[in-house]
Amino acid sequence: MAVMLGYSAMCGVLTMRDAIDLLEQSFLHEAQGRTQVAPRTHLDFENGSMRILVAADYQAGYCATKAYNSTPGLGPRYLVSLYRLKDGELLALLDGKLITDLRTGAASGVIARKVAIAGPVSVGIIGSGNQARTQLASLAAAYRVQRAAVYSPSLEHREEYAREMSAQLGFPVTAVDTAEAAARGCTVVVTATRSRTSEPVLRGAWLGECRLLCAVGNTRKQFSEVDVRCFSDAGLVVVDAQHAYQDTGELRAAGSAVAEAKRATLAQIVSGSVSVPNTGLVAFKSVGTALQDLALAVRYYELLGSRAGVPSAPDLASLR
Repeated sequence: MAVMLGYSAMCGVLTMRDAIDLLEQSFLHEAQGRTQVAPRTHLDFENGSMRILVAADYQAGYCATKAYNSTPGLGPRYLVSLYRLKDGELLALLDGKLITDLRTGAASGVIARKVAIAGPVSVGIIGSGNQARTQLASLAAAYRVQRAAVYSPSLEHREEYAREMSAQLGFPVTAVDTAEAAARGCTVVVTATRSRTSEPVLRGAWLGECRLLCAVGNTRKQFSEVDVRCFSDAGLVVVDAQHAYQDTGELRAAGSAVAEAKRATLAQIVSGSVSVPNTGLVAFKSVGTALQDLALAVRYYELLGSRAGVPSAPDLASLR
């Protein structure tokens, strides 16, 4: 019997620390060779696009798909489908918006837990949307953040972000007038923008004090959020999926500037097969996978699937 879990039912059920823990576990399963992730399928069509992601976690016993369509001017809609591997039963259909924002933030939290920072931690955020919010919440779950600065092209949006996140996280978040002002002097810098251009919003020249860079906003070949220097200056470049090198404009542009010897995946970092340097810049590029969606979807299903009043569809996708 498939249950249907909407956005409002899922809000507040998992904390950011929960999400980071769940992703760490799934990355360990990946390192053990107990997962499988399919290449993402992307289709552009009239007035929109669709992407489909698929993954299986044999250790956990589930597989999942995520489909999301995007319409210009309206944004994306996400749907996650969760299946049990032993018999193929469809267990749940879940609104994927919260899952997507939470797991994207949590992936940065996974690498942040492994990148030690001596002294005060300050965060520069470029972007002021949902993912920019979960990024800062994730970093606050991993570090004792003393202050943050945020830049968005919209004065209204960045000031609203600064007010909300200061109140939510308990440290000062300041709205600034440029991306450079947000990045310079910070020990952690995040790009979580909706920029759709090949012109980067972040320059490596601004990262003199940066220990960890998390570039999470772009997942398209034709666009770049950060410039090549952000990767060439890094002592270690970490991705959450190897296909990031083919699927994102910034890593395609970096090319040979990212030597094989300084490449790693989150699975390798979590398992300890690759160590994080004690000093210098670590650059993390996130593209997201259905394996991350799966990890959160399973926990939502375990916590909410048997609650009274949850909508269900007994004959949805049943065998005939």
